[in-house]
Amino acid sequence: MALKDYNKAFRYGKKEYESRLLAGRKPTLESLDEILPDEALSTESLGLVQIPIDQIVGTRYSGRSSAFASNFMPILESNTEFAIKWAKLSTSHEKEGIHEPIKAWEYMNKFYVEEGNKRVSVMKFFGAISIPGTVTRILPKKTNDKNVKVYYEFVNFYRVSKVNYITFSEEGQYAQLIKEMGKHPDEYWTDDDRLIFSSVYARFTAAFHAQGGQELEVSSAEAFLSFLHLYSYKRVEEMSVEEINELVKKAWEEFVLLQYNDEEKVELKMTPTEDKPSLFEKWLPLGGNKEPSHLKVGFIYAKTPHSSAWTYSHELGRRHLEQTFPNEVTTVSYENITEKNIASALEEAIHAGCNIIFTTTPIFAQESLRAAITHPEVRILNCSLNTTHRYIRTYYTRMHEAKFLMGAIAGEMAENDKIVYIADYPILGTIAQINAFALGAQMTNPRAKVYLEWSTLKEQDIEKRIDEIDPNCISGKDIIVPDDNNHFYGVYHRESGGGEQKNLAMPLCHWGKFYEELIRTIMAGNWEQDNDVEKAINYWWGMPTGVVDVICSKKLPAGTVRLVNVLKHNYKTGQFHTFTDQMYAQGHILKEKKGETLSPEEVIEMDWLAENIIGRIPKIEELQEQAKPVLTQQGIETRKG
Repeated sequence: MALKDYNKAFRYGKKEYESRLLAGRKPTLESLDEILPDEALSTESLGLVQIPIDQIVGTRYSGRSSAFASNFMPILESNTEFAIKWAKLSTSHEKEGIHEPIKAWEYMNKFYVEEGNKRVSVMKFFGAISIPGTVTRILPKKTNDKNVKVYYEFVNFYRVSKVNYITFSEEGQYAQLIKEMGKHPDEYWTDDDRLIFSSVYARFTAAFHAQGGQELEVSSAEAFLSFLHLYSYKRVEEMSVEEINELVKKAWEEFVLLQYNDEEKVELKMTPTEDKPSLFEKWLPLGGNKEPSHLKVGFIYAKTPHSSAWTYSHELGRRHLEQTFPNEVTTVSYENITEKNIASALEEAIHAGCNIIFTTTPIFAQESLRAAITHPEVRILNCSLNTTHRYIRTYYTRMHEAKFLMGAIAGEMAENDKIVYIADYPILGTIAQINAFALGAQMTNPRAKVYLEWSTLKEQDIEKRIDEIDPNCISGKDIIVPDDNNHFYGVYHRESGGGEQKNLAMPLCHWGKFYEELIRTIMAGNWEQDNDVEKAINYWWGMPTGVVDVICSKKLPAGTVRLVNVLKHNYKTGQFHTFTDQMYAQGHILKEKKGETLSPEEVIEMDWLAENIIGRIPKIEELQEQAKPVLTQQGIETRKG
């Protein structure tokens, strides 16, 4: 029986050997002495550990590699002494198991055997998960090489967890895993922690592989991290095998998306999908509580229209939708929703019969995703930018186009060349708006300086800062709520020394037009047409679609109004782009060469400020608590890792 096993293993080895030989690759085991650099490296003893069998890739010395193919299967004939010893080990494993530890070296999270190659071969043949071994770690020299940096993140992770079977390929992923588990980076794991983690990871890995995970270019570890981000470690820990299997199946497209880099993951829709010549009735039935000739649309707000300008602007959009489609669309809104009750609000909207749900803040993205996976018959969209999920769609406006015009107005009207720009959150898209404003000011007034102030900074006194700077123009809130006692918004003029103030212009984010166009897209049957791409779909519309505009005050000089109208026309016809031609960041760093145009992705993920801006992008810890949920989801610092 043992010799029969050897012959079977021998066939596996020969097949692997010949396949790699034909491909021009080394057919035998990798040896550590062939890949180690010549320079002296430090080592540390890890003692006796369980070595993940899949991470054993070769031998310590090249002289011992020729008896095995690269998959550790034997390639020597069955009449050799080697084959007899292998067969005896096979028999021993089947009767009582192999317990004698091997001796191995670990380098860059891979293991190389010094003593016990045949034991490893037998264990791999029988599909063992791990093997005991006495391990010495070889530490590479610290460099800026990405692989080395990731490895040292693993070393730190192993120091506190003593877990060596989960491996990542990107920087920051070990830290993300610890965060998802609710632990501090330097918190040592208990035996119970390791036991529970092993169980959770094994259950997920089994479910992932059962669905075909090994066919994806995604490691089990990366898929596991994505799953934890979606459902939380605490919840997954309590799930049964059946529950994990079901959720892995439902969330499969999220794992498929992990195969691509960030730019490949997202399909940016810059304009509405062209309508097909179809009637409203062509809209696909949504299943369950469905009315093909009527849509019920839910809007979920984090605040109320009376307390938040952001919510007020979306509420105006909801009302516009009802006025535009009085017979085809009914809407319902949910106010003052928080991260704690967003899940129940989504369930309430779904049970109320909503076919489409708009969650109007980035902090609702994760629960929106969970609800969309659970209820695929409901279209759920989240108001955020560049979010990489397949089951929800996201939407935002290219407000930087309006901000360029606002900056041009401010530059023209700032007699003392000083302009204050008040921003709230350093999130995706916001930096582009700030830079666009600064470039617009620079176009009409090359001497203009834009003083950047953040309203969400701890202990920030905006009014005091304005008095200190004494600007002639201020860019404040884009819109105010009806009950706000402050009637200055958009760009407004301020006499030097704190004199008379007057509104000049306001940027308009026409959410009503946005929602109208999106509903028309659905009515025309183009929702499924967009779904043909295997990417996350983000709607990012601007002036050409009519969802972004600038409204000028009658107090603005006629010549300035004409300039604004010309720029609007050029935006709408595609003759003008904000970030085109030579552009410098603070410190006179060239960010864009003459004749070049930044890609949409480069615009969205800007993390630098234009040269004529005085100010900086704050760190998350410098901001008030209210800002942190938004920054965790969409912050520039978060995306940079």
